[in-house]
Amino acid sequence: MSIHYQNIINYFDNRSTNASAEPFNAKIKVFRVQFRGVRNVNFYN
Repeated sequence: MSIHYQNIINYFDNRSTNASAEPFNAKIKVFRVQFRGVRNVNFYN
């Protein structure tokens, strides 16, 4: 609980969350699942 203290207080002070980042994180996860097992990783760098 003490680890998230500042984020919790920030929400109540500013009504700010990380909700805008969640769709982007979901897209990254989908990308990883689709290309699991790809051998040529340098192609994506």
